[in-house]
Amino acid sequence: MSQKMATRHAIAETLLKIAREDARIVVVTSDARGSAGIEGFFRELPERTVEVGIAEQAAIGVAAGLALSRKKAYVFGPACFYSARGFEQVKNDVAYTGSNVKVIAVSGGVSYGPLGSTHHSLHDIAALRAIPGIDVILPSDALQATAITQMLVESEKPAYVRVGRNPIPVIYEPQSRFEHGKGVLLREGKEVAIIATGEVVWHALEAAQLLLEVGVNATVVDMPFLKPFDQDLIVEIANRHERIVTVEEHSIYGGLGEVVLHCLAQGPSCSVKIIGIPDEYPITGTQAQVYAHYGLDSRGIQNAVLDFLQRMG
Repeated sequence: MSQKMATRHAIAETLLKIAREDARIVVVTSDARGSAGIEGFFRELPERTVEVGIAEQAAIGVAAGLALSRKKAYVFGPACFYSARGFEQVKNDVAYTGSNVKVIAVSGGVSYGPLGSTHHSLHDIAALRAIPGIDVILPSDALQATAITQMLVESEKPAYVRVGRNPIPVIYEPQSRFEHGKGVLLREGKEVAIIATGEVVWHALEAAQLLLEVGVNATVVDMPFLKPFDQDLIVEIANRHERIVTVEEHSIYGGLGEVVLHCLAQGPSCSVKIIGIPDEYPITGTQAQVYAHYGLDSRGIQNAVLDFLQRMG
């Protein structure tokens, strides 16, 4: 995991390569060319770009109109605004009409760090999963983000794709293959299973290595698709583990942890601990500082798992 790349850049670069051959692809943004990393698309294919300024609701409406005119519309901008300010337009203009719009929500979670709670998106999984007809996807590294971008181009279904801002380690190999709606078993252990989504997955892998050093062999599962959700894999994991820990850069309410609990309420019984942001406005600091404060980094995950195992006997 030595190589690092921002998932937002992987998506932007992949989309531009595909767009050179696919004239239906158009990009809409709301004063977010730099933060989304799509300056190259605007320079090379300006006739297929729309800049609406700081107007996220308008961006979604414009994209929906383009999609209903048989274009493949991609909206790039901050996750905090598209999952809140533009929520009604995503619900009504995109999902309700089944428009082929992909919302690439950048700087998700606490990526904006010092800008504070107004710029955090810690509710988006909960909000978007409640809308029928739209996929909710959190890539865990640049290679997976590239593969997911290729999937999105081939799909006519709306999607919300949440990515971070900063470069993160590449955890997959170039030859890795991904299936729409499916999770990935990254590491197989026996004492506990760690299930993570998005850009905290590599922290979960690092935590598993730390746990191994103290004699705990942990399974690690990456769940990039929060909707559709790979319930079969969760049930399979629960059948083989008495303890599950979920990790997400999201509120403890309505996110990965509660989706896992929903699956298990209908199947095998096991103990589950949710690691996420508690019911409070997070501290202000860098993304790394926020992670450390709430136990979302590798050392925090290791400590939470050990405490969980001790308490559960």
